[in-house]
Amino acid sequence: MPENQSFLLPKPLALESGEVLTGVEVAYSTFGTLNAAADNVVWVCHALTANADVLGWWPGLFGSDCYFDPADWFIVCANVLGSCYGSTNPLSPAPETGAPRYQQFPLLTIRDLVAAHEALRQHLGLTQIHTLIGGSLGGQQALEWAVQQPTVFENLILLATNAQHSPWGIAFNEAQRLAIFADSTYHQATPEGGAAGLRAARAVALLSYRSYGAYSETQAEATDEKIDDFRASAYQQYQGDKLVARFNAHTYVALSRAMDSHNVGRGRGGVAAALRRVQARTLIIGITSDVLFPPTEQQLLARHIPGAMYAEMDSRFGHDGFLIETAHITHFLERFHAQVFAH
Repeated sequence: MPENQSFLLPKPLALESGEVLTGVEVAYSTFGTLNAAADNVVWVCHALTANADVLGWWPGLFGSDCYFDPADWFIVCANVLGSCYGSTNPLSPAPETGAPRYQQFPLLTIRDLVAAHEALRQHLGLTQIHTLIGGSLGGQQALEWAVQQPTVFENLILLATNAQHSPWGIAFNEAQRLAIFADSTYHQATPEGGAAGLRAARAVALLSYRSYGAYSETQAEATDEKIDDFRASAYQQYQGDKLVARFNAHTYVALSRAMDSHNVGRGRGGVAAALRRVQARTLIIGITSDVLFPPTEQQLLARHIPGAMYAEMDSRFGHDGFLIETAHITHFLERFHAQVFAH
């Protein structure tokens, strides 16, 4: 069972925007036991709408008899700053007023999310991380952290992510935010505000997470006679309802904006120069059908991170393949592990 905990940062967090966030809490979970040498730590950075329960959202890769088994590893997963799963977020009471900040919640960047992770790492006394892993938004965090703290991480695993969020990705995020902003309830400063907009935003997002082939295989009609009530329509509605039941529009806006901010080259002489700072042994995994983070973005990472190993998998699931294709990912990890020990 996970050990769910919360860490209160000892001092206000200075954000990259220049604002200061007070009373910052980070929710996190640990799985397994830290060994005597403290060299079995795996730190997981989660994606946009996930939480600290990595065994729940990444089954097949994390869990009993999986590649990352808590029987062997001490696994840490922290809920990102801005998320609604326990960490300080737009609905959290501000220490100054006791009321949620809603739209007044400050702009977060990937570097701010990493700053909260780094504060937690120091709090836990973990001087060395065996493996840092993340996909999508989680991969952006992991990469930024490995650039900032190159000597802390022994191995770095990046899946379906990039060095800088693309104009294409930012446009997808803005389309989703526009759907939220078009919902008048979003502007009423209530916890439920923007629910209908969030439902629409999720439907937009799914088009970037999956692929033409995936929809053709899973949502095609069994008959040629239908003129309405299509399976694909019902699927979009269902997925929108699912997210609304567990998330909120204010958090979605905050974290999608953080994703847009991602650029490891900012203030470091460009992307290539920043990537050369990474000292961890690195495995980068791309997905052929990923339209949101296409393989060209992972190939760029592999070209500039010293000694990086690149692997690419075919998947009909598009971007979501990094969560679903755990057998493929395990195979790549085994190859990477063997390569590391061969050297």
